[in-house]
Amino acid sequence: MNALTLVFVSLCVFAIGYRLYGLFIANKVLELKAERVTPAVKMADGRDYVKTNKFVLFGHHFAAIAAAGPLLGPVLAAQFGYLPGALWIIVGCVLAGAVHDMVVLFASVRHKGRSLGKIAESEIGKTVGHVASWAVLFILILTLAGLSIAVVNAMAESAWGTFTVFATIPIALLMGVYLHVWREGDVKGASIIGVVLLFLAVIAGPYVVADPTLGPLFNMSKKTIALTIPVYGFVASVLPVWLLLCPRDYLSTYLKIGTIVMLAAGIIFVQPTLLMEPITKFVAGGGPVIPGPVFPFIFITIACGALSGFHAIIGTGTTPKMIGNERDVLFVGFGAMLVEGFVAIMALIAACTLVPADYFAINSAPAVFAKLGMDVVDLPALSAAVQENIQGRPGGAVSLAVGMAHIFAKVPFMQHLMSYWYHFAIMFEAVFILTAVDTGTRVGRFFLQEMIGTVIPKFDDKRWWPGVIITSAIFTASWGYLVYTGDISTIWPLFGMSNQLLASCALIIGTTMIIRMNKAKYAWITAVPGISMAFITMYAGYLNIFNNYLPGGKYLLAGLGGLVMVLMVIVFIGAIRRWMELLSIKTTQKDEYGETVVALAEE
Repeated sequence: MNALTLVFVSLCVFAIGYRLYGLFIANKVLELKAERVTPAVKMADGRDYVKTNKFVLFGHHFAAIAAAGPLLGPVLAAQFGYLPGALWIIVGCVLAGAVHDMVVLFASVRHKGRSLGKIAESEIGKTVGHVASWAVLFILILTLAGLSIAVVNAMAESAWGTFTVFATIPIALLMGVYLHVWREGDVKGASIIGVVLLFLAVIAGPYVVADPTLGPLFNMSKKTIALTIPVYGFVASVLPVWLLLCPRDYLSTYLKIGTIVMLAAGIIFVQPTLLMEPITKFVAGGGPVIPGPVFPFIFITIACGALSGFHAIIGTGTTPKMIGNERDVLFVGFGAMLVEGFVAIMALIAACTLVPADYFAINSAPAVFAKLGMDVVDLPALSAAVQENIQGRPGGAVSLAVGMAHIFAKVPFMQHLMSYWYHFAIMFEAVFILTAVDTGTRVGRFFLQEMIGTVIPKFDDKRWWPGVIITSAIFTASWGYLVYTGDISTIWPLFGMSNQLLASCALIIGTTMIIRMNKAKYAWITAVPGISMAFITMYAGYLNIFNNYLPGGKYLLAGLGGLVMVLMVIVFIGAIRRWMELLSIKTTQKDEYGETVVALAEE
């Protein structure tokens, strides 16, 4: 199959999905209102609640949600062939992922920008809300640990990539000061400054590597980076959102979207053939990359590329506190998820253009690959071209970088720049993931403040600096410890399962709100994907625990997986009981905004 066909199909489906399905949900189901004052305006504090230009906010939100999932998940799922992954990304992104992101963002905007746990407490009940809060906090710690380890693996001993990633920090600070102090609201000017400086930083990378003084400075070990990333997360969590977090994520979006556009252009120009089979023999299980069968493991492997619970954390964290117009929920929530789906398609294509034997050689340990009875084809030449040993480098990052560089190198006048493109892709992956880490850390601080605030009310005050610093330090230390002492093979599988469970939880909470808003006839929009993913992910969790974790003696992982599943079952049962209560109410009433609802809920 020609890769260009897959690009064209995905773009058409996403465009139609936004124009028809997205607008239908925005206008008929949620009834987004431009005149309704948002928390960013009503509760403006200049630090967390800040009315933000919708394009800047789109950049921040996309940068925050687009982490390792849409890059690495589809690459790993290529083990099953390109067809299962492509179908789930395209269909799941429109009918599940984009719906999830928009509804969750809308729910938080209607609840003063509060967290998913607080929304569950208001919509379902206090007990369910408390359980959801603990589950979300636990999952967020695992998520940030997994994402950070992916960054560590990408940046370790890569002076060029590390320098460019670090350079985005002072550039973002300059943009933040420019936008809010020197030229308030001048998004165009800030964008020009940021893009030019980022371009110069990327170009300067090879010269930094060659410099005998600067090269070793940025050529950090895994342990050094594992200590540095949590420090950055702490700083990003404490500083005002407009100073570092938002402009850095907005800046990173130029790099992210720019690279994906370049990759799409390269695919259109080169028109590579997908060498991976549509469906491989590993769909029944026993694959060297993913241990289980295509159903249900395709869903928890691709994760963020089609549906992600981590997006619910961002959609109830920083983003709803910056929405200036409720109508922007469609553009930011639904739109950003569709762009992420396209990123996932690009990653899948990059992996599937490799010779299958080479793909498996990169993504499995040498001893495992030797049992497959395959012979590598282009791998020695690819290793020489990128000037790296790429065999036996599982995790998806290396094979994605090789696939991207392989496509770029086929463009005229680019044939001798494959090493450049490979290292650029590694840097691109690190930036892609790190922007989710800083936002996730800030959201985790919000969670901790809310939870501790139920016991010590002062902590719930987002302007009380001691509370901000204490909760930021506790939360950062929690996931930072896992990053320093763990590895991606022990955390990532658990993250995949818990991430999808959180997505189904958010969809079910959103369903409760839709029913309460007297929109029960539209509840299927969130209920169908929410309930479906709950059963699918529970099944995947069961297989993980009893087929992988327990036989391998990984009792801690089995216990953690079981705990997440139990917590989510409690939330699901509470939500369904609430549905029955709401559906049994035959009368309606008006809320304080004059809208007809089945029952009132505290915002």
